[in-house]
Amino acid sequence: MCGRYVIASSPEALRRLFGYSEHPNYPPRYNVAPTQPVPVVMLENGTRHFQLMRWGFLPSWVKDPRTFALVINARAETVLEKPSFRNAIRRRRCLLPADGYYEWQATPARKRPFFIRRRDGEPVAFAGVAETWTGPNGEEVDTVAIVTAASGPEMASLHDRVPVTIDPPDFDRWLDGSMTEAEDAMTMLVAPPRGTFVWHEVSTAVNRVANDSADLILPCSEEDIAIAEAASRKQPRESQRKIKVSAPEDNGQGSLF
Repeated sequence: MCGRYVIASSPEALRRLFGYSEHPNYPPRYNVAPTQPVPVVMLENGTRHFQLMRWGFLPSWVKDPRTFALVINARAETVLEKPSFRNAIRRRRCLLPADGYYEWQATPARKRPFFIRRRDGEPVAFAGVAETWTGPNGEEVDTVAIVTAASGPEMASLHDRVPVTIDPPDFDRWLDGSMTEAEDAMTMLVAPPRGTFVWHEVSTAVNRVANDSADLILPCSEEDIAIAEAASRKQPRESQRKIKVSAPEDNGQGSLF
């Protein structure tokens, strides 16, 4: 899956890479989380455009968003069949600029956060599907989900899903629904080639959405890892003593969203 990611490249660098006409200005973000506004690149009338969308997909037919589960990822294997996505994959494919993402590896002791980036340090383009939800009073909300695929053998040790990334030569193929039918676009929805990405463990500070600084992507030292593991071994006893007053553990995954 993809539940948190990083946008650290300058707005101008991303503008050159993605080729949109707008000149947005925004600060680097090191802990992008669901329900937040995120940069999205769409194709309209043959031209690429930048816009902000809510990360959390809402199909047009949803009556009350409060009754619809938060959907941040769309599975490549079923995106063409699911009622939620089948219109978006045909007509509203998009790209989400990023510089890497976080994944939590499940171990017997705890969930360990890792930062994953391209080996060459270049930004990435997540494949996305978008939808504009219209409310009963005419209000409109642009929403987006990131498409994920099954991990290849190299990355499966971290998680069984990875976000689909689209290479620059394929941007138009993915974005242009009039040029590329959805069935053909599906051939791009695969895990990255072996060796494309590298990763390292990072501090559990990334677990808290409120934390957003460049320190989050720094490699975690062996001492930090040992401290975190020692704390996780103490947690069950502490939680039992404080079960009536303790908040659920913030582990960086679905419970946050």
